[in-house]
Amino acid sequence: MLKLFKIALRNLVRYKRRTLLTSSLIAIGVLFVLVFIAASSSFKHIIISQITDSMLGHLQVHKRGYVASIDSLPLTLNLSKKAEKKLEAAMKEIPEIEAFSPRIKFGGMFSNFVETTNIRVNGVYPGKEIATVPLLLSRVKQGAKTIKKGEILIPELLANGLKVKPGDTVVVIATNRDGSVNGKKFKVGGILESVTGPGGRDGYIHIEDAMEILRMEELEISEVAVRLNDFDKLNAVSNRLDKMLAPNLNKQGKPVFDVRTWEKLSPFYNVAQMIDILTIFIKLMLIAIVLVSIMNVMIMAVFERIREIGTIAAIGTMPEKILSLFLIEGFSLGVAGVVVGNLLAYLSIFLINSIKITFNFGRQSGFILAPSLEPGDILFVSSVVIFVAVLAALQPAFKAARMEPVEALRHV
Repeated sequence: MLKLFKIALRNLVRYKRRTLLTSSLIAIGVLFVLVFIAASSSFKHIIISQITDSMLGHLQVHKRGYVASIDSLPLTLNLSKKAEKKLEAAMKEIPEIEAFSPRIKFGGMFSNFVETTNIRVNGVYPGKEIATVPLLLSRVKQGAKTIKKGEILIPELLANGLKVKPGDTVVVIATNRDGSVNGKKFKVGGILESVTGPGGRDGYIHIEDAMEILRMEELEISEVAVRLNDFDKLNAVSNRLDKMLAPNLNKQGKPVFDVRTWEKLSPFYNVAQMIDILTIFIKLMLIAIVLVSIMNVMIMAVFERIREIGTIAAIGTMPEKILSLFLIEGFSLGVAGVVVGNLLAYLSIFLINSIKITFNFGRQSGFILAPSLEPGDILFVSSVVIFVAVLAALQPAFKAARMEPVEALRHV
């Protein structure tokens, strides 16, 4: 086998230009695929972190049926204090849960005493909310980066529409669970920049203020947002928490709790899926490039070396040896292209990180693209390229192995 490798490498060196062009084409394909995978993965990570760390959390727990009616923010589907205690006890048993934040969500009217519009209000415990969604306060573009009792953080859309600024007095009016109406004055503490564009209408107040507006005698939670210390364990933690909460049933014998990851709560998951699908298509293009390149080179190698093949067959070389010889040449071309492509990819990513490419996402700016190569991606791409290179050499190799020595020696 070692002799076959030496002969195969010698043959590749003999045709330097062809070998160089083919290896270069494979290397360029590997380079672009790895850089695209690294860059798209970085962009995808930024999208997910902005959505989860700014408002959603990594996963959320609701009362069963709440998500289906979430547009109306129904107060009748809040979790009772007893249910919240059970949920909290379950979450404390899972070490991967870093923080969680109970929320009261309700719809109401927002007024500056001259004009009125609708608003979605989130009543939160400031410390727990910031620990669960640490990028929330980074969205405050005007005013104090805090959530205090008696103050409200309002979305930029409302501030611009009603010409409200930090320090102004406003009123929030809401319909309570029993149908009565109540209002409360607030001081505007800050203006929130929206994550998803100019349509955001979510404001934030202290959870005790929310209970006062809704006249809650006992705390009832709309949802609990959860943050993990390892995002890669999201599905595992979600399934574990769901199983732990499954024994809690309502009067109809159905589960009380509904555990959902951010993927099931945000439309931006579709964007992430599109990036994954695009990555798959890019990989398929690489496979096609390698397949065509190697097959073309090996067919030409067989055609140009017919007399040589006839000679080595005439001196007693077995067909399987000839087959192996051409497969080794295809393998060697694939390995050479992969090695060079990987080195170029590392260099390109180093340059991209040095340049610090920035871009905007939604209304927020200054995000830095920071691609990195994962060992799994390198191993997968390299393995596919080498496998396809050998596969592409298979048909020409079979052709060479089946040649009759006499006919091959007659070839001019």
